[in-house]
Amino acid sequence: MSKSLGVARSAILGIAFALAMLALIWYASASLGQHHCEVCLAYGGQNVCRQADGATAEEARRTATDMACATLASGMTESLKCQRTEPRSVSCDGKYPADSGREERR
Repeated sequence: MSKSLGVARSAILGIAFALAMLALIWYASASLGQHHCEVCLAYGGQNVCRQADGATAEEARRTATDMACATLASGMTESLKCQRTEPRSVSCDGKYPADSGREERR
């Protein structure tokens, strides 16, 4: 009987751990979707647009830029050059954050 009690306790702890992990994943993903940006870049003779979500508009813009550059550039040096390229257009939540130093372009 004590063996089945140990198994039941292990099952309850396992379920509690799984629920805690699911809650943590849900919380983390819910906070990411607060801002949405689309960045369009021209680099190396190619054009690409990528969208991303982030906790802040700046984070979403940076992630979209990184994703676009991953498509356009190969190697670390080219990726860094691409990330410093002025985007053709940036659209974040209908407006671009004023403190970012860039204006929204459509």
